[in-house]
Amino acid sequence: MKKTYSGTCHCGAVRFEADIDLGAGTFKCNCPICTKTRMWGAIVRPEDFRLLRGEDRLKDYQPDGVHHVFCTNCGVRPYGWGEESSGGKFYAVRLACLDDVEDEELAGAPVTYSDGRNDRYDERPSETRHL
Repeated sequence: MKKTYSGTCHCGAVRFEADIDLGAGTFKCNCPICTKTRMWGAIVRPEDFRLLRGEDRLKDYQPDGVHHVFCTNCGVRPYGWGEESSGGKFYAVRLACLDDVEDEELAGAPVTYSDGRNDRYDERPSETRHL
């Protein structure tokens, strides 16, 4: 079931809300950017994501076609966004940036692992313990 969560970057300049069903699953990827920034996210449709403040504080970094935005003040990346091959926009919300999520909710959220390092996003990497 979807629940509305509030999220921020570290300094609070960027604020958003997202309607997320953590029970529907979360993701971790082993591509270089996800590994280096310890990404743990949830995919959110555009109608379930609301940027409340801080668009002017965001810098866009696109190493792989996905918009990895970060706060220019504190450097935290609260979310990213991209376009699926089918043409639909999505947001990838960083669960670590949710201010009102309970530890028990995160512990119970299923995780799908993707082998982005080898461009096999639909396959699980052979090792996931470090992700």
